[in-house]
Amino acid sequence: MSATRRIAILGSTGSIGSQTLEVISSQPHLRACALAAGSNWELLARQVRESGAEIAAIADPAAEAPLRSALGESARVLAGPEAMTEMVRACDCDVLLSGIVGSAGLGPTLAAIECGADLAIANKETLVMAGAIVMPRARQSGVRVLPVDSEHSAIFQCLQAGKRSEVRRVVITASGGALRDLSSEAAADATVEDALNHPTWQMGRKITIDSATLINKALEIVEAHWLFDLSAEQIEVVVHPESIIHSCVEFCDGSMVAQMGRPDMTLPIAYALGWPDRSVRPTPPLDLAALGRLTFRPLDERFRRAVELGFEVIRRGGLAGAVLNAANEAAVQAFLDRKIRFGQIVPLVENIVNQTPPAAEVSVASLLAADRWARLQVAAATGEAPSDPARERVEKSSKRDRPLGT
Repeated sequence: MSATRRIAILGSTGSIGSQTLEVISSQPHLRACALAAGSNWELLARQVRESGAEIAAIADPAAEAPLRSALGESARVLAGPEAMTEMVRACDCDVLLSGIVGSAGLGPTLAAIECGADLAIANKETLVMAGAIVMPRARQSGVRVLPVDSEHSAIFQCLQAGKRSEVRRVVITASGGALRDLSSEAAADATVEDALNHPTWQMGRKITIDSATLINKALEIVEAHWLFDLSAEQIEVVVHPESIIHSCVEFCDGSMVAQMGRPDMTLPIAYALGWPDRSVRPTPPLDLAALGRLTFRPLDERFRRAVELGFEVIRRGGLAGAVLNAANEAAVQAFLDRKIRFGQIVPLVENIVNQTPPAAEVSVASLLAADRWARLQVAAATGEAPSDPARERVEKSSKRDRPLGT
């Protein structure tokens, strides 16, 4: 690989964004050209100075003045709710890495497609909400959509072993989250602190709660459906507590190909940014003998209810993905704010998904309206003020590895 590849990052100050900058700094053919964050202007300014990025975008208008003061004339500064979309249109990037939470990533993603930039997607919510729009537009524009989530990166890598027509099924693995060994009764009354104590991954608050409910797997099922053109019947989920095998693909001859690796998000990030080549990186080897054994178990009834939401969204189509995503975001926030119990999250989301309004057509406008409707339903049920995705924190504090065995 010789030509320099220009990378724009949405959510550069979050975990995914920070790790992406680590990968870029270790690869001479990669360059960060534009960085965007929510409100952490101090870290954003430092990242821009260290990376030499030409554009800095900040979603919080109150952070514009200190960011401009910190950067001076060294970079162009954009600020406000539309700053990220403006940045994408202005930066002339080859790849946009989206690491921002929720529906806030939709506008910049569509702008990147218009500009012909490839997409490295760590924001699963964009495809859950708008896969019916994003994927056809990407195909029409010749834009590659490269998965960064560890599970979908694993599927993508495994698919290289055969033809798409030869795929029998895909198996997505789940760690089981912080409450995996508790009874349903004990888990229902888990505290916020209990649910945030993940045994394998160190992640942001929202995604850690999603892991505990296993709604993260419902979202991943929908994402896999759009990314790889899979039917609901071709996708399965199993619990794999060690988080070493990230997903498997079974082909028509019975062969199963699995992708293994440490729980380290720099691996799928580097694979997406370097694809179709692999990057030479000083990664410690995976010691299979030291691991001893890998275990798997089926979903119990508590987990099955949450995971089934992903299949239900595929079957319903229309606005169901937008409703699932928004209802879950709002319900998780209500739990983090101690307005509802842990055991209420999945039933609340399930009830709202089952009430998804019909839509004459799926458009950006109808998806945003469904998003707002779902948040209002959660607000009415919990007493929580309706969340506004345009004001939500945009740095995705996603997976960062903990030492194995902790």
